[in-house]
Amino acid sequence: MTRRTNFTLQGFRRAAAVAAGLTLAVALAAGRSAAQDDAGTADAPRRVLLGMSPDSALTGALAQITGTPLTLSDATAQALEQATDVREARGAMLAARGAMRSEKGAFDPELFAAYSQAEADAPQSTPFAGASVLRTKEIFASGGARVKLPIGTELSASLETSKLESNSVFSALNPQYDAAAAFRFRQPLLKGFGPAAWGARSAASRDFEAAQARYEDVVARTRAVVEQVYWDLYAAERDLAVQRLLRDNARSFLDQAELRGKAGIVGPVVVANARVFLSEQEQAVLDREEQYDKISDRLGSLLGRRPSSESARYRPIDNPPHDFAVEPEDSVVARAMVNNRSLAAGERDVASARARALEAKWNIYPQLDVVGSIGGVGLSGTSQDIVFGGDTLRTTYTGDLGDATSDAVDRSFPNWSLGAVLSIPIGFRQGRGEHERTKGELEQAEQRYIAARRSLEEQVRAAHRELVHSVKRLEAARMGIDAALEQARVGLLEYGLGKSTSFDLVRIGADVASSQQRYSAALVRTAKAVAEIRWLTSGGVAADATSTGKTTP
Repeated sequence: MTRRTNFTLQGFRRAAAVAAGLTLAVALAAGRSAAQDDAGTADAPRRVLLGMSPDSALTGALAQITGTPLTLSDATAQALEQATDVREARGAMLAARGAMRSEKGAFDPELFAAYSQAEADAPQSTPFAGASVLRTKEIFASGGARVKLPIGTELSASLETSKLESNSVFSALNPQYDAAAAFRFRQPLLKGFGPAAWGARSAASRDFEAAQARYEDVVARTRAVVEQVYWDLYAAERDLAVQRLLRDNARSFLDQAELRGKAGIVGPVVVANARVFLSEQEQAVLDREEQYDKISDRLGSLLGRRPSSESARYRPIDNPPHDFAVEPEDSVVARAMVNNRSLAAGERDVASARARALEAKWNIYPQLDVVGSIGGVGLSGTSQDIVFGGDTLRTTYTGDLGDATSDAVDRSFPNWSLGAVLSIPIGFRQGRGEHERTKGELEQAEQRYIAARRSLEEQVRAAHRELVHSVKRLEAARMGIDAALEQARVGLLEYGLGKSTSFDLVRIGADVASSQQRYSAALVRTAKAVAEIRWLTSGGVAADATSTGKTTP
C-alpha cells in the first residue's frame, strides 16, 4: 500500500524593516505542507502539487528588468523550426530514406528496349553472294521486362525482331523478317542467394528507422534543452532582481553611514565597511547581469533569432511546472527502455549491422548459378524467285513482321536451354575479409547499444531521484527562508536595543535574499528534472506537467 500525497506549499509574505531609514524589502515565497492519505496500489504514481505564491517582494525589482517577453511554448516552437540539430537530424533522415528507396528499387521490375539501324556496302569476290557489291540494310528492335526477386532470382522476358533488305539475287526473302522470343532465368544457389540478395535492402530499411528515431530523439531533446535553458533564465532573472535589491540596500546603508559619520555617531571604519560592502554588491550585480545575458544568448542560439532591437535579452513570463506525476523508479526505467528514441535508434543500428553481416556470410561461398531459357523463333518476308542454273526456286515462308513475331511468341519453332555456372575464388580472401569487417561492425553496434542502455538507466534514475527529492528540497528551502526571516526579526529588535548595528541588519538582509535565491533554484531544479525525464522517456512520464500560467512582474 502506498501513500498518495498532495503537497500544497501555500504562499507566504513577510517583511523586515531596517532602522535608520533602511527598509529591507525582499519578496519571500515560502510554503506550508499538508498531507492527505488516500488508498492506492503499489505501482500507483504519486501526484505532486506544488502551490506557489508570487514573488510579491520582488515585483518591483523584476519590473525594472527590461527584455523581450517570451513564453515557453513560443520558445519551443521557434527552436524546433530553427534549431540546427533538428534540421541536421531531419537531413540525415531524408538521406537514409533515399538510400532505402534506392536499395528497394533494385527489386523493382524494369522495362527495356533497343533500336538500331545499319546499312553497309561490301564488295564480293564470290558469285554466290548474288551481287558484285552486296548492299544490306538492317533494322533491329528489341524490348522486354526483367526483375530481380529478393531471393536473388533474375527473370527476364524479351522479344527481338529484325528486318533485312539486300540486293543479292540469291535472297529468298527480301525484305526478310526474323523474330525471337525468350524467357530467361538465373538462380543463385550459394553466393548471391537469399540474405546475400536482400541484405542491403534490409540494412537500408533499418538505417532509415534508426535515422527516424534519432530525429524524434533530437526533437524531444531540443524541447527538453529549451525548457531547461528557459528555467535557467527564470532563475537568473530572479537572482538579478535579488542582487539589485541588495545593491540598493547597500547604497542606502552607505548613505546612512556617511550621515552618521558626519554627525560623529559612528567612526570611519563603519563608513569604510559600507563602501566595501557596496562595492561587492555592485560587482555581484554585474556578474548576475552577465550570467543573465549569457543564458539569454544561449536561448537565442537555440531559437535561431535574437531579441527585438528594443532589448538585449529575453524575459521568461511562465512559471515552472507545479503539477506532475512521480512514478516508482523501476517503472520509469522500464518505460524509458521501451520509449526512448535514442535507444531505439541504437537497436536499429544493431539490426542493420546484423543484416550486413549475414549478407557478407552468404557471399563467402562460391558462385553457383542455375541458368536457363525457353523461347521460340519466327521467320517471314516477301518471297522472291531465285534462278540457280536452270532451276527457279521460291521459299514457302512468306508474310510480314507480324507473322514472324506470332511464330516466335507461339513457339512454332521452340528452343530451350539449361545449365549451371560455377565460379570459385582461390583463397576466398575478398569474401572472408568482408565478413570479418561486418562482424566487427556488428560487435561495435551491439556494445554501443549495451552502453546506451546502461547510460540511459543511470540518467533516468538520477533524474527520478532529483524529482523525488524536489519536495524535500523545496521544504528545506522554505525552512531556510523562515529562519532568515526570524533572524531578521530578532536583528531588528536587537538593533532597537542598541545590541547590533545597521551593517548587521544589511548582512541579515543578504541572508534573507540568499534564501530566496535558493528557493528559486530549488524550483528550477525541479522543473529541469521534469523536462529531463520527459525527454528520456519520450514523453512517457510527467507528460502532464503544467505551468502556473503567465505572470507579468
